[in-house]
Amino acid sequence: MITIDREPTIAVGLMSGVEELNFALHGEFVTSDGEQLAAGHYRAYPVKGAAAGLVEVADAAGRICGRAAEFALSPAAGEAASFTIKGITIGIDFHWQRKEDQQFQGALRLKVDGAGHLIGINEVAVESYLGSVISSEMSATAHPELLKAHAVISRSWLLAQLKPWKVEHIESFSEKSSDSGARQLIRWYNQENHTEFDVCADDHCQRYQGISKATSPAVFEATRATWGEVLVHAGALCDTRFSKCCGGMTEEYRTAWEDLGVPYLTARYDGESFPTGFALPLTNEANAARWILSSPPAFCNTSDRALLLRILPDFDQETRDFYRWQVSYGQEELSKLLRAKLGIDFGLIAKLEPVERGASGRLVRLRIVGEKETLVIGKELEIRRALSPSHLYSSAFVVETERASSGWPERFILRGAGWGHGVGLCQIGAALMAEGGYNYRQILAHYYADSRLHRLYPATGERKLV
Repeated sequence: MITIDREPTIAVGLMSGVEELNFALHGEFVTSDGEQLAAGHYRAYPVKGAAAGLVEVADAAGRICGRAAEFALSPAAGEAASFTIKGITIGIDFHWQRKEDQQFQGALRLKVDGAGHLIGINEVAVESYLGSVISSEMSATAHPELLKAHAVISRSWLLAQLKPWKVEHIESFSEKSSDSGARQLIRWYNQENHTEFDVCADDHCQRYQGISKATSPAVFEATRATWGEVLVHAGALCDTRFSKCCGGMTEEYRTAWEDLGVPYLTARYDGESFPTGFALPLTNEANAARWILSSPPAFCNTSDRALLLRILPDFDQETRDFYRWQVSYGQEELSKLLRAKLGIDFGLIAKLEPVERGASGRLVRLRIVGEKETLVIGKELEIRRALSPSHLYSSAFVVETERASSGWPERFILRGAGWGHGVGLCQIGAALMAEGGYNYRQILAHYYADSRLHRLYPATGERKLV
C-alpha cells in the first residue's frame, strides 16, 4: 500500500456559476502579485467586454483592488486568518436546500468559467478540511468515536477521488427496450470529474460548510487521533460511501451505481443479530414489504429527540421521520409530477410496480404504468428524483393505492424506510453505535467489513481553527 510523507492540500469548489461573490476577510491576506488586502468586506465579479475572462475585486467602498485571470488570496505570513463567503447554497436540489454565510481557513481563489461566471475555490490542507466535514455531515457535539469514524471515512473517500489513488467508476445513462417492450430509463450519478477543483463542498461530494460548524474540541481530537488514517482493501484506498440512515439494512454498491461488486460495500443488518419475525432476502417483495411496513430494531432506529439534537446538524434535525416515512400523491398530482420530472405524459397512472429490489429492499427498477405510456426507471436516485419535487428520502418503499369508483387509483401512498442510498456507513446508526460504547474501529469494521485501517501519511502536528 502506498504511503506519502506529508498531508496533501486540496482544492474545494465553494461556489460556481455565480455572477457575483461577496466575501469578508478576517485578517490580512496577500494576492499572488504580493499586494496586501486588509480585513474587511469585498466583492468579486467577472469583467465584461474586451477584458472578459478576468476577475475584478473591489472593497466595500467600491475601490478596485485588482483584476486577474485568477485572483488568489492567501493568509499573510504569520496570520491566523480566515474568510467568509456570503450566501452559499447548501443541499442543492434536496429538501433542506438553503443559503448560508460560511467561514473558511486556507487560501481563496477566484476565477471565471467558460460561461463567464465566477468560481470560488478554497485551497486547504486535508486535515483542516476534515475538521469542517465531520462537523457538517454530523454535529460537532456527536460522540467522539463517531467523529473519529467519520474522519477516517471522509478522508478515505476524499483521497479516493484524487490521483494517484482515484477509484474509477462509470457515470452512465441508458435508454432501451426491455423484453416486454416497455421503455427503460436507467441512470446513476457518480462523483463528477470536476475540472476546476478536486471536490465540491455540497452533498454531491461531502458536506464542507466551514469552520463555524466545528464548535467542539472533540472535532480537533478526532482528526488528531486518526491523522492520516484511511481504510484500504487489497492494497487500494476504499471508496467509503455513506448515507444518513440505512433504514435497518445497508445496501450493496451495485444497487445505486454500476453493476459492480465492491467487497467492502455490501448489505448488512444494522444491528447485532437479525431480528425475529422478518425474513431475508429483502429482494423478495413479500419480505421487503414486511420489513418496510414495520419498525424493526436497528442501530439507526431511534426517536430520542435529545440524542438527535446532539448528533445531527441543525437543518437535518428538521427531518424526524427518517427511519420510516410516508408520502402521498393524488392521481392528478402524481401525473403532473412525473410529466415535470421525466418529460413524459403518462395520462392517468394505473400503477407503480416494483421490478427489482436491492438487498436492503431499495428499489433498483420501478415500472410506471400509465394509460398512455409505460416506463421502467432506475436506479435508486432516479426513482427518488422522479417521485418527488426534490428527492424521496430513499427508494426503499412500498406503494398502496386508494381507488376511485372508476377503478383508476385516486391516491398513491408511498411508505418508506431510510434516508439516502444506504451504501456504506449509516451515519445515524454509527452515531448510535458510538453512544452504545463501540469505538471507531468497531464502527468501521461493522460497515466496511472487508477493509482495514492504514496510515497513509504521518502525523505532523495539529492546527487550531481561528
